[in-house]
Amino acid sequence: MSVFTLVAVIILVLFFLSSALRILNEYERGVVFRLGRVIDAKGPGLIILIPVVDKIIKVSLRLVALDVDPQDVITRDNVSVKVNAVIYFRVVDPIKAIIEVENYSYAMSQLAQTTLRSVCGQAELDELLSAREKINRELQEILDMHTDPWGIKVANVELKHIDLPQEMQRAMAKQAEAERERRAKIINAEGEFQASQKLADAAEIIQKHPMALQLRYLQTMREMAAENSTTTIFPVPLDLFQPLVKFLNRDQDAEKNKA
Repeated sequence: MSVFTLVAVIILVLFFLSSALRILNEYERGVVFRLGRVIDAKGPGLIILIPVVDKIIKVSLRLVALDVDPQDVITRDNVSVKVNAVIYFRVVDPIKAIIEVENYSYAMSQLAQTTLRSVCGQAELDELLSAREKINRELQEILDMHTDPWGIKVANVELKHIDLPQEMQRAMAKQAEAERERRAKIINAEGEFQASQKLADAAEIIQKHPMALQLRYLQTMREMAAENSTTTIFPVPLDLFQPLVKFLNRDQDAEKNKA
């Protein structure tokens, strides 16, 4: 055997091995086509193919995070907003993902954009801001239903950001400020009401026990003395003025009788 023949044989063997052997990682599967027909999804590990006859397409089974571009949406209450989201999905059936759709990543992106506009357009702005979990579940259910024939499972959908117009942001800021002022006024009114109730209760107690007023005077003096005040107040019992009041009232009655 000549040297040229040996070299040719070695080249053919190397070409055969490079065409016949494939190594797939743990997260990969290979869809094998034999003369244009699907044989099976093989992997992971070493895969042996028939050169020229077999063709393999690798498919990753890992979770994919798809960023949906911001979409212009008009909500049900006629507010224009921009909404973007992120979608997590994985391929669960490699054969369907290759046969049923030409490019499942591109198809998934386009379907996510149209679904995002449709679902967000059916919700009002308040619902879009406060009920994100509900919107996320609805998006996931719709996307999962449409991608199931493609062999794709949608694991989760999350709204990332909702961009509001400047006019709407100012209006919402005024609304929040007015709401806080309303709460402050209500709290202040409740405090005044409770204070008046306590004062009424204290007045009833003092009316039943007049000495309680004298004790309150003494307590006030002690508090003022504790503050190092130079002003001194001497409480005078009102009972001392009762004879004078009676005398004045008697004089007024006498004058009325003379008149």
